Amino acid sequence: MSTTFSYTIFKSAQSLPSEWDTIATQNIFLSKNYLSVLENTSPANMECYFIGLFKNDILCGIAIAQYIDLTRINTFGEEQEKKFSIKDYLFKKFSSHILILGNNKLTGQNAYCLTHDIEETVALSLFKQALKKLRKQYLKKCIPINLTLVKDFNKKELPDFNAAGFKKYYQFCTQPNMIFDIRPEWESVDDYLAALNTKYRTQYNRARKKAEGIEKRKLSEEEIKEQENRIHELYLTVAQNAPFNTFFLPKGHFYTFKQQLKDKFLFYGYFSNDTLIGFSTLIKNNSDMDTYFLGYDETIQKEKMLYLNMLYDMVAYAIKKQFKHVIFARSAMEIKSSVGAHPEEVYGIIKHHNSLLNIFMSRLFPYFDPKIQWKQRNPFK
Repeated sequence: MSTTFSYTIFKSAQSLPSEWDTIATQNIFLSKNYLSVLENTSPANMECYFIGLFKNDILCGIAIAQYIDLTRINTFGEEQEKKFSIKDYLFKKFSSHILILGNNKLTGQNAYCLTHDIEETVALSLFKQALKKLRKQYLKKCIPINLTLVKDFNKKELPDFNAAGFKKYYQFCTQPNMIFDIRPEWESVDDYLAALNTKYRTQYNRARKKAEGIEKRKLSEEEIKEQENRIHELYLTVAQNAPFNTFFLPKGHFYTFKQQLKDKFLFYGYFSNDTLIGFSTLIKNNSDMDTYFLGYDETIQKEKMLYLNMLYDMVAYAIKKQFKHVIFARSAMEIKSSVGAHPEEVYGIIKHHNSLLNIFMSRLFPYFDPKIQWKQRNPFK
């Protein structure tokens, strides 16, 4: 009997094959429940697609693809709204319609999972065909895709992409994924503190003292709904200060997240005199604890060292529950390294569908990629 490989593109999580979650057990970010969250609370400028790979009609691979329209948001930060920016103009004119294999909301390889019934290069070749089909669908709607992007992978995985036909794609490496490894001998936060050198143990104690009077509470589904407006306000305070944005979460995103993922999704509120001044979110993903979005009141954050205290709380929870890693993702690399996270380089590949511009991608990409200088800290003895 000959072997036939094929792919199917699904627009709705409800239409996914019944066996989808048997493969998604490897990664919660490809589970039906999580994909339902994406489908129901996607940012206004994002559309999601789910790709199934089949070997003789048996599901053997799953993936996520996203279309992002950058003309609908302010990409390069709030300050650029006040003045004309040639960088913003050029970016939106030539690179505003993007197709991604992967999840633009997350850092790390959350693009696909495969079974042993399909080789990596065969799967990647099928994903490439699926992306091409999606490009044609958008072209029929008079939306030409400018860029196709695949993210985030380890360096050792890159040769598979070349073998699968991605040779004309430009390889890039931007901000690293910050990962905190939990040592097997740590049973409580006291063991973590004992491993810190004097300087960073002092930093921990100082941060904790600053936060005295702030109450941290795990919020239920109903409480998240009650605080919806304030949560969105605090989220935007942080998101709009980022140097580069490709989306903004809609109001109600976290409530829907809690509805779908239940105890796999943790939402912590930080209160001062019963007023929500900050929040952090965590997602349980097998042996990993993934940090998600957070928000805070900027007028209080610095004085109370709120962000640093959130990081310490995440570490403490992961140690207590015996996770193996905390995935801190990108951004704020220096402060994350000060609590013990280390950088892991992640790679992507990108292609501009204007062949002339694609030739110069090695020069264009660094121009638009925000450069962030930071110093890695090592807090351990």
